[in-house]
Amino acid sequence: MTKYRNPSLTTDIFIFDDDLNFILIKRKNDPYKDCWALPGGFVEYGESVETAAIREAKEETSIDIELIDLVNVYSEPNRDPRGHTITVAYTAKGDLTTKKADSDAKDISIFNVDALDEIELAFDHRQIINDCLNMAKK
Repeated sequence: MTKYRNPSLTTDIFIFDDDLNFILIKRKNDPYKDCWALPGGFVEYGESVETAAIREAKEETSIDIELIDLVNVYSEPNRDPRGHTITVAYTAKGDLTTKKADSDAKDISIFNVDALDEIELAFDHRQIINDCLNMAKK
């Protein structure tokens, strides 16, 4: 019998306001423990990517979101040290003032584009954030 190896599927969510302030979570677990990251996580079996994005945003930030746009699919095989993981990234709107770190988020904060160079980001989230900012500015 042939054994197939398939990549894992995740979603990342860029939750922002009208001034392009956005939410990042500080990771509680490895990989990239204590680094800032976009809220997101693994898509569960039988779940759509859109549903997973809304669920993960709520679990990690306590924010109810509305998905705005599909940004891109990021599939570089080495983007996650745990193994080949493909992520589907979305922009979303939500009330940033209701933020509260939960699930596997150690901390949560609001950032803006000026702070990007000063923070250590997990995975390929710097590229994803830049793509999201470019899309949100349109």
